[in-house]
Amino acid sequence: MRLTTWNVNGIRNPFSYQPWNQARSFPAMFDILGSDIVVMQELKIQRKDLRDDMVLLDGWDCYFSLPKHKKGYSGVGIYTRNATCAPVKAEEGLLGVLPSPNGTPYCQLPEDQSIGGYPSELQVAELGVDPMVLDAEGRCVMVEFPAFVLLGVYSPANSNGLRDDFRYGFICALDCRIRNLSKAGKRVVLVGDLNVSRDERDTASALEDMRKAGITHEEYISTPNRRIFNQLLVDGEVVGERDDGRESGLLWDTCRAFHPQRERMYTHWEQKINARPGNFGSRIDFVLVCEEMQTWVKDANIQEGLVGSDHCPVYADFHDDVMCAGETVKLADAMNPAGVFSRGFRAREWRLSDVPVFSAKRLPEFERRRSIKSMFSTPSLIKQSSTQVAQGVFDAERSFIPSPPQRESEEPHTTVPLSQEIASTAPTAHDNQSSSGVKRKASMATKLKSSKRQKLDGAAPSLKGQQSLKGFFQSGRAEVDTTASTQSSTAIEPDAAGVLTTPETSPIKSTDGGINASATPAYDPTTHLPDLDSNLPPSSQSSTTSPSRVSAKLAAVERTQRSWSTLFSRPVAPMCEGHDEPCKSMLTKKKGSNQGRSFWMCARPLGPSGNKEKGTQWRCPTFIWCSDWQNGKGEAKDGGNG
Repeated sequence: MRLTTWNVNGIRNPFSYQPWNQARSFPAMFDILGSDIVVMQELKIQRKDLRDDMVLLDGWDCYFSLPKHKKGYSGVGIYTRNATCAPVKAEEGLLGVLPSPNGTPYCQLPEDQSIGGYPSELQVAELGVDPMVLDAEGRCVMVEFPAFVLLGVYSPANSNGLRDDFRYGFICALDCRIRNLSKAGKRVVLVGDLNVSRDERDTASALEDMRKAGITHEEYISTPNRRIFNQLLVDGEVVGERDDGRESGLLWDTCRAFHPQRERMYTHWEQKINARPGNFGSRIDFVLVCEEMQTWVKDANIQEGLVGSDHCPVYADFHDDVMCAGETVKLADAMNPAGVFSRGFRAREWRLSDVPVFSAKRLPEFERRRSIKSMFSTPSLIKQSSTQVAQGVFDAERSFIPSPPQRESEEPHTTVPLSQEIASTAPTAHDNQSSSGVKRKASMATKLKSSKRQKLDGAAPSLKGQQSLKGFFQSGRAEVDTTASTQSSTAIEPDAAGVLTTPETSPIKSTDGGINASATPAYDPTTHLPDLDSNLPPSSQSSTTSPSRVSAKLAAVERTQRSWSTLFSRPVAPMCEGHDEPCKSMLTKKKGSNQGRSFWMCARPLGPSGNKEKGTQWRCPTFIWCSDWQNGKGEAKDGGNG
């Protein structure tokens, strides 16, 4: 069994990338991941945005915690494969204060209906955050299997100090709930984007941040959130004595345990600076299991090669046979309700009644609906009964159709399939008298079809998509221009002065020989030019109209077009100094005197050092303000700060 966590940065965001954009479906995505449990964070949707292809997945069950108020923000989802595992309980939120599907808060449900481990009133008061606000942002989904309790979490990110209290309160609540569950005798697995790193090795910019802040290693790992996180880990580094109630670590970092010496094992990269190609990132996505489950895990790793988000998937693989309560059991038996599996083999099929009430499939808008695939996979008994009903309907309809008289030479009646029986009732060329009514209807239908075909053949072919502005004005003249061009040899004749003249209108003959419209002459650029000879006498106008005059008019039009094109075209990008490649334009968003100004910089990604480098394949220090660059006139400035 494989457990995968992935911050997708929008539930449909991966479908814009390879390999997810081939099938563009969640089951296909999960098959590529090869996972049986998929925990996704930062879905960025609300409940009203849930669609059939997100919920009604054949062979999968799903659970969502979505923000109650904010749009395009947060959101956690857990998908479980019915063939290998099935939760027995599920809920959302860390503190249990949100209402369950029946309206009762989770923390007030009977013990056999709740997961348990809820913080006490004193523990909630110590958080310093409104519990309803903390759980309303869609940051935690909990599902319980007989083997363990799984927490899918999306912790608040560092918002430049704006939400430090909320962020600290959330990680304290997470620590409290996990420790309460452990005290209740339940195994715990924590996965997700925790938005905190263990130490300097898990953050590429850590050393530079420490240098700027003027802090030491001890001070770095002792920041409030990082200190709580390290106290939750089995081998987390803690400076000084541990806090009260956090005397021991509970969770085991699977990826670090299987790769203890691996450097730069990052799971998140900043998109704004294109840091992923140079692997300048941080490790903030984890799969953590309780200490008792260390022997259950056979492998864990990151999947940095799978794109589709600013994070990469992280997974842990489990053994088929695990040690549970002092004896070896099949993992499939421990991951499903009692009686579903026996010694690793399925004893009965999965039923919708096995699903917890928090499942998205049991939401009112999805409960009585099915996917398209399941509609065509109904039991054979239903298919047989529906076929019998359909056959009875066809038999009743056939009784109203007069059957052709039997000939003496025909063979005795034999049993034939229903389709052939119906086909035999159709009138033939020998049954003109007995089926005249049917033939009349058929002939009328044939006339209607032929008339429709004539209309379609006579209609102009339609263009797919939206027409351009130029095409809109030219489409009406397309047919006329074609007719006019075929008559150009006879319609254009030289006058007495030797100048070619074109009649303003020419009749167009319809297909039946009549005249149905006057043709509009094809567009001629010279007819739309300013009349430079309007002040001249008529005789001089005709004598001065020459090819050179027309060429001058066309040249003036071209100059005007070029001037307008230059005015509205994008400026030419300067070349960077380090690689002689076109720069890219960026906008300053940092508050200050330069906020809103545009600048040019090297288009290459940031290097592993996180700094602009000279003489390397990574981003060079080229920096030019757009206001200083005038079509090739401007000086590049080293460094620069956008």
